[in-house]
Amino acid sequence: MSEARRPALRPATPRRNRDADWDAWPVDAYLAENYRRLHPCDIGVIHHHSTFYRGFAPRGTARSLELGAGPNLYPLMLAAGAVRRVDALEPSAACRAYLREQLTHGPDASWVTFYDLCRTLNPTLPATLPEALARVRVVAGDAGDLADGVYDSASMNFVAESVTEDFAEFTVLCEAFVRAVRPGGRLVAAFMECMPSYRVGDGPVWPACPVDETALRTVFAPRTTALRIARLAKDRTLPEYGDTGVLLLTAERPAS
Repeated sequence: MSEARRPALRPATPRRNRDADWDAWPVDAYLAENYRRLHPCDIGVIHHHSTFYRGFAPRGTARSLELGAGPNLYPLMLAAGAVRRVDALEPSAACRAYLREQLTHGPDASWVTFYDLCRTLNPTLPATLPEALARVRVVAGDAGDLADGVYDSASMNFVAESVTEDFAEFTVLCEAFVRAVRPGGRLVAAFMECMPSYRVGDGPVWPACPVDETALRTVFAPRTTALRIARLAKDRTLPEYGDTGVLLLTAERPAS
């Protein structure tokens, strides 16, 4: 691992979400490192999330949340077979600009391979990727802006563990994710396993909170029902972020 890619040592005072300049998130570098081609990690997440969404009636869900959408389009694609409207909640001006450009002018060609896999796994998805993304509304904001019980379902991918070094704040973000859905509402999420604070390209160090399955159970078990956690092995085709794999979660908000 080069010095430029070496995970940073955790400072004595953990950095929190507000300490990072998310408006300056390096969208182009992030996409180049992670999403310009379909990696084994993506295939695993898409298979897991497709199973989740196949449990919904086609287009039977009114409103879903993608918390911290970033510039990753495939979670938005996956929801389109089940959900009539997806709110992509995103605090970063750079990420919102990318999302809006994709929705207005059409998605980058590299996303078509992702959508072909999504539609193979879930034929209830619209015939084309632009049709699927037409269900998406980009919303400026973060977890602190979420009202209680607004959504029928919610998705979060590589967010809560990737924005803070403080486990207490990680817990607060996950709790907001759970509370965003109505009682009985369903949740799906993906987390980088044991990832320390990280770099994208040669840019600044971004805060992260290393979490494992025990940490996820500690946070989600008291707040959800039907909790299930699966794991994907570390993807060696991705840059070295210091992670040990991916953790995949499904759960429900308790009905009462």
